[in-house]
Amino acid sequence: MRKLIISAVVGAVIIIVSLYFAGIIAGSKDDRRPQSPRVIKTVFVDTVKNGTVPIVLPANGNLKAKRRVELFSEVQGVFRPGSKLFRTGQEYGQGQTLIRIDAGEYYASVQSAKSNLYNLLASIMPDLRLDYPEIHPKWQEYLNGFDLEKTTPPLPSMTTEKEKFFITGRGIITSYYNVKNMEQRLVKYTITAPFQGVLTDALVTEGTLVRAGQKLGEFINTGVYELEVSVSKTYGDFLKEGKKVELFNLNKTQKYVGEVTRINGRVDQNSQTITAYIEVSGDNLKEGQYLEANLEAKEEPNAIEIDRSLLLENNQIFVVRDSILDLIDVSPVYFSDKKVVLKNVPEGEIFVSKALMGAYAGMLVKIYNGGTSEKTKS
Repeated sequence: MRKLIISAVVGAVIIIVSLYFAGIIAGSKDDRRPQSPRVIKTVFVDTVKNGTVPIVLPANGNLKAKRRVELFSEVQGVFRPGSKLFRTGQEYGQGQTLIRIDAGEYYASVQSAKSNLYNLLASIMPDLRLDYPEIHPKWQEYLNGFDLEKTTPPLPSMTTEKEKFFITGRGIITSYYNVKNMEQRLVKYTITAPFQGVLTDALVTEGTLVRAGQKLGEFINTGVYELEVSVSKTYGDFLKEGKKVELFNLNKTQKYVGEVTRINGRVDQNSQTITAYIEVSGDNLKEGQYLEANLEAKEEPNAIEIDRSLLLENNQIFVVRDSILDLIDVSPVYFSDKKVVLKNVPEGEIFVSKALMGAYAGMLVKIYNGGTSEKTKS
């Protein structure tokens, strides 16, 4: 019993001493914590100055030669070599021979038909001299000027019914037009360049047997190109022929000036866009080259243009009033890739010009002013 009492007393003393030292240790701690400074974010602002904002429609496309010819053969024969090789990239001047197909056999047929016509004319000369002496001189003159090596000249004009019946009855009219038809076909054995340009596609080579209806290649003029672009129907009515357009290459290192030459009168049913054609020329332009265009569709009065990132989802923007952020409603009228045109923005209002992370209405801010930050003055 005595040991139990001693143990209880010793335990009580230990507990009291432990509580005493715990109080001392707890009292030695400094509970004063420094208050975190209040952070006021700095914003970039600008002042609203309403004015006339041009609506510029971005568009792009690939250049196509304005003048191009697909070469087809209307006759059959062997492709003969010319003064220049028929190869992609070969340049030709206007009137130079692009393709020459062997026409030896057909040429002989043409000469035979012309010879028959000449014989018919010669056979009627004695009858004309006896029965129609008044018309004999002009037909004799025609016969004297008939050259088998040259194109058949037009027949003399027939002024009387007797003359027409006589000439027609001898088969001369039929023979003449048969010869002219053959001469027209003979010309098709040679294809010449309709303008100065370059061969962009060559599908045959010298020695190839060319068949009627076969495509031979493609020839373009390298001086003038067209850019086909699609524009929203909303602004299609503002596009006018003759309007100047700025064009840029993909890297924005070169600038060109084009002109709207044609506007399609039909709206694409799927995309609801209108196709416009911009004519542009330049020594360093190539067919198929990608260009970007800026089309000035219209001018929006009493409006401003800002970055799209500043426009909130509910068509509001942040403004600064007495160092406090506030929201105002605006009316967007046009969106581009990076910009938006706004109306109904109060003149002289100070708005946030760069997006601010975590911004909210009622937030205390500072306005960035050069190298320092100042509170907004009312």
